[in-house]
Amino acid sequence: MEPRVKIEPFDIKEAGVIREIKKGIIKISGLPHCSYGQAVEIEDKAKGIVIGFDSHQALALILQDESTIDVGDEVWTKQEIFETPTSEVFLGCVINCLGEAIDGKGKLSSQKSRPVFHEAAGIIDRIPITEPLYTGIKIIDTTLPIGKGQRELIIGDRVTGKTTLAIDTIINQHDKDVICIYCWIGGSFSALSRVVQILQEKNALPYTIVIAAPAYSPAAQQYLAPYIAAAMGEYFMYQGRNALVVFDDLTKHAWVWRQLSLLLDRPPGREAYPGDIFYTHSQLMERAGRLSPELGSGSMTFLPIVETQQGDVTGYIPSNLISMTDGQIYLATSLFHAGFKPAIDLGLSVSRIGTKVQCDAMKEVSAQLRLEYAQYRELQRLSRLKTRTAATVSERLRKGEVLRELFIQPAHAPVPWQEQAIIFYAYQRNILDMIPAEGLEDFKAKVYSYLLKNQPALIKELTDEKSLTKRIKSQLDISFVEFLKAEKIV
Repeated sequence: MEPRVKIEPFDIKEAGVIREIKKGIIKISGLPHCSYGQAVEIEDKAKGIVIGFDSHQALALILQDESTIDVGDEVWTKQEIFETPTSEVFLGCVINCLGEAIDGKGKLSSQKSRPVFHEAAGIIDRIPITEPLYTGIKIIDTTLPIGKGQRELIIGDRVTGKTTLAIDTIINQHDKDVICIYCWIGGSFSALSRVVQILQEKNALPYTIVIAAPAYSPAAQQYLAPYIAAAMGEYFMYQGRNALVVFDDLTKHAWVWRQLSLLLDRPPGREAYPGDIFYTHSQLMERAGRLSPELGSGSMTFLPIVETQQGDVTGYIPSNLISMTDGQIYLATSLFHAGFKPAIDLGLSVSRIGTKVQCDAMKEVSAQLRLEYAQYRELQRLSRLKTRTAATVSERLRKGEVLRELFIQPAHAPVPWQEQAIIFYAYQRNILDMIPAEGLEDFKAKVYSYLLKNQPALIKELTDEKSLTKRIKSQLDISFVEFLKAEKIV
């Protein structure tokens, strides 16, 4: 009897040949059936992704160093659209766009993956945003509340605290069952190292994935980084969990895509950006949202960061992103240098979700804060023109100074919403008006700790009720008096 011959399964691939290499872009002859976003392999040397084609050639981005490949190398297409590995194994790690750890934590592997350019969930698959995502930043949680599934743009000039704002939001998600993804695009590796160090010191790294595409990485990785971060967030969102994704920053992402488009000989438009720059960012922003109960009720919140030039919010990329998002937090250089930190300009900042996501307690204490602060700023400007002011004006200026002091907050020190509700309730009750200026800082720093120690049941009741009931208010009034006497502030 003749021995049986074992036939090994074989894989049919479409093959092409590299004809030109130019700044991370390769031109390939062959591949007549390739599609946009399809993954390719250059022999065993590098990976790539198709970003264009015509009847004569295909164009692909190289995801590794182009010095490893040569003209004449064979290119094979893969059957699937380019995917990124996704898994809980990446939590606490700094990875590049290929899912490789770059923080020395060894090799990471995942059996699960998601398409990088995944279509956003449709309207039928979504539900309204009603749950708050607390940032721990008082001025945001009270006047610019953010909901789970929202897209809130952080915008401002260089060195105004945009990254600090995003980091503090990540730090505040400790023990809140929110997976955080921090995407670093086009910045220096030393600055990224400082961010990772802060997250580590604040014990925020265990629930955070850092996706790094620093300035030294290939342009293709810098272009793909935000889409890979969104795919990572979608993995958790479709598991019914809540994800927060920070893009730091999309200005550099737009620069990279402009550079690549010019190298691809595509016609430039306004400010030399390609005609599809709006689509490039809008397809990314649309992926945020909150899913219906049938899909697990998961959510993905976006905090994109964009840089302005000399405070110009009408620039091409900033105005594009403002039109795509559900609000913006504008940080002003003048406020930053005046010592008002976080330097948020409430006149140019807005949250289009607003009070819909606030609990009753936060809604009650913050209802008039934005208006009162705007009136204070206007009175402050007018009072500079006069040598004398009426007693009522002086009183309102004093109250405005108290509000300004309450909004000021040190970096990397997020405040729980219960503490915010208590502090601004005291402001609402005019209790802070009788405190001298030097005692206001003590009140801010110590009153919540005092209540946690002496009135834990009151804090628990506030946490459970999420509302300032008559009983809670009366107990708070008594506790304030006891605290002021104990600390000898008055």
